[in-house]
Amino acid sequence: MKVGIFDSGLGGLTVVKEISKLFKGGEIFYIADTEYAPYGEKSKDEILEHSLSITKYLIKNHNIEALIIACNTATSAAVKELRMEFKDLIVIGTEPGIKPAITMTKSNNVGVLATSATLKGQKYQTLLNDLAILKEIRLFEQACPGLVEKIENGMIEDNKTHEMLKSWLEPMKKSGVDTIVLGCTHYPLVSDIIKDYMGKDINLIETGFAIAKRLEDLSSKKGHINEGELDIKLYYTKDINLNMVNLILDKYTIGGKIKVRDING
Repeated sequence: MKVGIFDSGLGGLTVVKEISKLFKGGEIFYIADTEYAPYGEKSKDEILEHSLSITKYLIKNHNIEALIIACNTATSAAVKELRMEFKDLIVIGTEPGIKPAITMTKSNNVGVLATSATLKGQKYQTLLNDLAILKEIRLFEQACPGLVEKIENGMIEDNKTHEMLKSWLEPMKKSGVDTIVLGCTHYPLVSDIIKDYMGKDINLIETGFAIAKRLEDLSSKKGHINEGELDIKLYYTKDINLNMVNLILDKYTIGGKIKVRDING
C-alpha cells in the first residue's frame, strides 16, 4: 500500500517512526512542508489550502491509497474537508491524546502542550466536550509559540529552549499535573527535557502509536498484506535539517526538494 504523510516539518517523522514498527510491505511518501512552517501560526484557510495542495500532489505523483495528516493543527483545519473531497482515500488525522490522559491520570490534573491553532480549533473543543463526561479533571492548557522552530533548527539542547519549556511547565508542576498530552507531533522530540523537569514519573501522551495501529487496521481491511520491507521516501518544500531527521529515522531515502503547488490552478 502507498501511504502519503505530511506535516509542516519534521515533527511528523515521529509518527513515521512508530508506523515503521508496525506497518510492513508498503511505501511511505513523506512531505515536510517546510516552506510554510510552522502551521500553528497560520489561519485555518491557509492550512486547509496547503493540505489540499499536498494531498493532490501525493495522489497525482504517487497514487497514494492512504493519507496521514501527521499534524494536530492541520488535522483540526482540514481533515473533514479532505475526507469529503477524497472519498476513496483512507484519511487518518492526528488529535491530542486527551482520552488516554484522562484514563491514566491519578491526580486528575492533566496538562496539554500544543500550538495555539490546535487549542483554538473546533475539533479540539469538540473532543474536550465529548470526553468531559468520562471523568472530572483539571486541564492545564499551554500554547508553545516558537517551540516548533527551535526543534526544526535542531536547537533542542539550547538554553532558550529549556527556559521556554520550564516557564510553561512550572505552573503544571506546582499544580500536581501527573500527565501531559503532547499535542504536536514535534513535541516528542523534547520529551526528555520535559521528563527531566517534571520528574521520571510524569506520563507523556503521544499519538504516534495509535496512528500506526489505525493504519495497520484500515489497510488490512483494504487487503494490504502486512509483511515485507517498508520503503520511506522523504520530500520537502524548502530546507530541512537532515541531522534532526537522522535522529528520528534509521532508514529512509531522500526524495529531495519539491514544489507541491505547481499542479493547482
